[in-house]
Amino acid sequence: MASSSSPPPSLSSSSSSSSGFFAICVLHAAVAAACGALMMFYVDEAAAFGHGREAARRLRGSTPRDRLLIETSDSFAGLLLFAIGLLLFMVAFVRDREFQAFFAKGCVLLHAAVALWRLLFERRLDDLARDLPRQLVGDLVLGLSWILFLIYSWREKYD
Repeated sequence: MASSSSPPPSLSSSSSSSSGFFAICVLHAAVAAACGALMMFYVDEAAAFGHGREAARRLRGSTPRDRLLIETSDSFAGLLLFAIGLLLFMVAFVRDREFQAFFAKGCVLLHAAVALWRLLFERRLDDLARDLPRQLVGDLVLGLSWILFLIYSWREKYD
């Protein structure tokens, strides 16, 4: 019997995984889950840490109704961020290279959209404008981590 020359399924390019994808996903998941938990349970402290005490005080609202609405909104945003962290953690274990590349491209687009949102809208708010450069650098670094993964996986694919 002649043996086939194709590699076993565990070594084919579509089923092998990249340790870089796992590391990036787990790192992003930890950051998202931690920030989400802080936003849910320590709203005032997280805002003071991120924007400074004075800006955080102004962002809280002026009436009790405004404060409740803003705290509820921040808590739901934190819950969403925590859920995104859990999703990233689950996606980290996917071993399909094509899915990994697709997911990484989506993450690059998401981080670019967040940076664009900050440039177009958040810079107009005086209380948030001073944090804009730091947040843009964060968005760009997070997007760059996915771009570097795509370059690395492209290099592995064609070497």
